[in-house]
Amino acid sequence: MTDIGERERATQRRVVRLFCDELGYEYLGDLSEGDNHNIIEGQLEHFLYAYQGYDEREDGPEMVRRAVAELVKVAGNTSLRLYDRNKEVYQLLRYGLPLKLAVGETKKTVCFIDWEHPERNRFAVAEEVTVKGRDARAHTKRPDVVLYVNGIALGVLELKRSTVSVAEGIRQNLDNQKREFIELFFATMQLVMAGTRVPRIHHCPRTRAPSRAPPRRSVSRGPGPASTQVAADPKRAERRAAGARQVVLLNPSPVAW
Repeated sequence: MTDIGERERATQRRVVRLFCDELGYEYLGDLSEGDNHNIIEGQLEHFLYAYQGYDEREDGPEMVRRAVAELVKVAGNTSLRLYDRNKEVYQLLRYGLPLKLAVGETKKTVCFIDWEHPERNRFAVAEEVTVKGRDARAHTKRPDVVLYVNGIALGVLELKRSTVSVAEGIRQNLDNQKREFIELFFATMQLVMAGTRVPRIHHCPRTRAPSRAPPRRSVSRGPGPASTQVAADPKRAERRAAGARQVVLLNPSPVAW
């Protein structure tokens, strides 16, 4: 187990329970020990065999072996920038990998995610996922919560206690994507998030610094139906409200903490 603070641990447990109890994710446990990767090959192979029918095909084992190896190769291609590597992984996740085992054969597409039948995908969540840097000079990092689909890490969430700005979580996600940290782990990521115990959550665009003043959503209540405005300048919203009582929310979270 890790030595994170009790407040952070309580928030983390809440999030994990949400995914497991409410959304039906499988709990992979505390992965603070060892070295973890963005593709759990055994789980991906199990999905392809058990839920995509490759266990019933004569060429199934070879198709699965080549497909998993190709995805791992693309995700680990350090000759490309992280942005380009992530884009290539997305193409494989969204459209699959065309394969043919012999010359003259018709290509067959191996799908890593079943978009037509979402219930066949295997959703999982893990916490305190230790990831080592790609070389001796890189630092080991431990994302708080990682979301997996069919063994592929697609989401990461950094959580902070309520007394710490959520911007710290965003900065931590951005730092983790640098070469001196765990850049390789983010090649498969499609959702990068940060949150706190208070009712707010932020997404974090890869390699882009957070703005100093995030857009505020202003909900005004006055005579007649309530009106909703989105404005970057709170004063402008107040002028539009014409004296009506203002309730200002900063990126309200869809998650109940």
